[in-house]
Amino acid sequence: MLRTKFNGSPFVGVFASATETALLAASEVETEEMEDELGVEKVYSGTVGGSSVLGSLVEGNSSGVVVSSDARENEIESIEDATDARVERVSSRVNAVGNLVLANDDSALVSPELDGEARKKVADVLGVEVRAGTVGGVEVVGSAAVANNEGVLAHPRSSDDELQALDDLFGVTVNVGTVNYGTPLVGSGLLANTTGYAAGSETTGPELGRIEETLGFV
Repeated sequence: MLRTKFNGSPFVGVFASATETALLAASEVETEEMEDELGVEKVYSGTVGGSSVLGSLVEGNSSGVVVSSDARENEIESIEDATDARVERVSSRVNAVGNLVLANDDSALVSPELDGEARKKVADVLGVEVRAGTVGGVEVVGSAAVANNEGVLAHPRSSDDELQALDDLFGVTVNVGTVNYGTPLVGSGLLANTTGYAAGSETTGPELGRIEETLGFV
């Protein structure tokens, strides 16, 4: 377990994203501790579309990475080289693809904002089953939940129907929780794979316990 902050911010999920094999982080983020915690050796340190909020702009798994449509060609090439994964742009009216896609190695929940073509691109690049839905009544599902191959931690106001939909899609432990002393958008302050996780520095002991219980660390 790692509690940390990036540039003074506990919202670590805004600036970085993790898969089972790779870490993608803003260039100003110190990644050494996270690499050790997540057990990864593949690291992309840079920008997407010139922006440092990588966690909001990318989502990936062991098969590939989807990025926002304003990603530059040289950034895509650098991510491909660093992660040894397929990288593709996904077009959407809302450009923050990392906020619109929640994925692990088997499944992905996407925002209703993504049209049929965008959903097909996510399914193709990540090699997963894709369904559209909400978490906690919000459409930014990548911010409202965090998934690894063992569990899904969701927005605390998720309805029973939303939790059942997550269970049906991902087939792993599903639970609700918060980060950073009560922040409901758990994806903003947490990144995880099945080896480890990094949470915002303001995350409390009980919140850490729920993270570990849900994502398979206990």
